[in-house]
Amino acid sequence: MSQQHFRPQSIPATGAASVTVFASPTSWIESDAVAQCHQVAALDGMLHVSAMPDLHPGKGAPIGAAMASAILYPFLVGSDIGCGIAVFPIKLKRAVPEKLAARFPDLDRALDPERDADDPAWAVVKDGIPAGHVEGLGTVGRGNHFVELARIGTVFEPSHASRLGLAAGDLVLVVHSGSRGLGERILREHTAVHGAGPAPDPGAYLAMHDEAVRWGSLNRRLLAARVAHALGAEPTEPILDQCHNLVEVRDGIYLHRKGAAPGDGRDVLIAGTRGTPSYLVAAHAGPDAGHSVAHGAGRKMSRADALRRGRAKHTVEELRRTPVGSLVVCGDRQLLFEEAPTAYKRIEQVIADLVDHDLATPVATTIPLVTYKTPDLGSGPKRDQRDQRDQRDQRRKRGRS
Repeated sequence: MSQQHFRPQSIPATGAASVTVFASPTSWIESDAVAQCHQVAALDGMLHVSAMPDLHPGKGAPIGAAMASAILYPFLVGSDIGCGIAVFPIKLKRAVPEKLAARFPDLDRALDPERDADDPAWAVVKDGIPAGHVEGLGTVGRGNHFVELARIGTVFEPSHASRLGLAAGDLVLVVHSGSRGLGERILREHTAVHGAGPAPDPGAYLAMHDEAVRWGSLNRRLLAARVAHALGAEPTEPILDQCHNLVEVRDGIYLHRKGAAPGDGRDVLIAGTRGTPSYLVAAHAGPDAGHSVAHGAGRKMSRADALRRGRAKHTVEELRRTPVGSLVVCGDRQLLFEEAPTAYKRIEQVIADLVDHDLATPVATTIPLVTYKTPDLGSGPKRDQRDQRDQRDQRRKRGRS
């Protein structure tokens, strides 16, 4: 990690709020994302916008930011309320990616309380299902959501890792998912009447919001349990489970986090890509950073750009085997390109920026073995023909370039 310390870039905003970008001058931050921070800073009641080094543009609000305001704005959190990352220890006799990838269950298939009443994963449900919302229960979702079997790589802080029960070579399940349709329904009901305006009854919104946060946490436990059972292991409790899409009330102020993990003395898994390490960090961010840290590498390409550029450079099969030797389980061919490692910023730079600004201390890395995105379509004549056709098309394109 770099030992040079950079001062946060405080940028005057057009309104009363200030904007601070916690990134080094060499970090790549899109101007559109900074512009969105300024737009948020100009909202009534806004006090401060803290942008993390993984900052990138989002739908209506920046992703990778903590936004403090005297007024609650549901659109700043977005539809995936409760989205977060949890880490679960797992014990396996052998971790052969090729064999384990084939054993992952279909996590697009929701658990049904009646049809799947005998599924052992239900054992993690202790206090009922929040909001009684069973739609999508036990599913991972699309976009950048995933379930990953990983091993602990480099350990930077052995004593801290030991307190978490971790050592180099240990296996963990990393689960990144949110509240699925529940959070979307909550935001849709608000925007149908109030658009991007504030919540007229913050208490009522927060009651629904809190249910979605609990639902997301339960869903991560269900996903981990489903995978553990499928791999022949016993489910475990998470060693950390931090939500990065939520509203937190601190001293009467609404702290909106969208793609920003709580950084006030908590352990956080900051996701890299499916082809790079992720970083487990001890976060110690203060009020100037919105008590927050980055939640991942952050996109550097839009999905459309990643799809267009990826198809020009890679075949589908090349993307199913990552630079670190791990496997990607994904039957959605478009998603493979959209979520390619090259579509994201360098996770090492994001972590270095957090260290340089004294927001977090790296504890250990996790190295992907199998990353699950969607069910694999399986091998067969039709898929083989499609893959061969794609590869021929790529070779022709390369020949013309």
